[in-house]
Amino acid sequence: MNKIEIYTNETCGYCKQVKEELNKVNLKFEERDTSKYAGDFRSATSLVNMGTVPLIVVNENTYLLPARDFNSPQHLTSILTDFVEPSFDETKGCLERIKTLNYHISLAFNRLDQTLKQIENKIK
Repeated sequence: MNKIEIYTNETCGYCKQVKEELNKVNLKFEERDTSKYAGDFRSATSLVNMGTVPLIVVNENTYLLPARDFNSPQHLTSILTDFVEPSFDETKGCLERIKTLNYHISLAFNRLDQTLKQIENKIK
């Protein structure tokens, strides 16, 4: 079973939704309030370079963030339900993530280019 920790705070409505969804599908997790675990939270946010909640840590070495890694509480539960610890080394994993990032950046620029061309055509 995977160890799931969720950094949250009392004012985060999205955190509440995520916790409710995880409970709905019976995924066990440890909630870590950012005010009580401030040092651990700062350490995690400095690693991922995003100070957002909910921040989910799986097995102490996989970090999941809203928008970056999942787009809804249901999407997160899907990821966590099927989560398997990677069997490849960290270098290979980083290289593949960079390739995926480059692919998504390319798609975004292509969509932007198409949108700008449509705007140009309307202006003409």
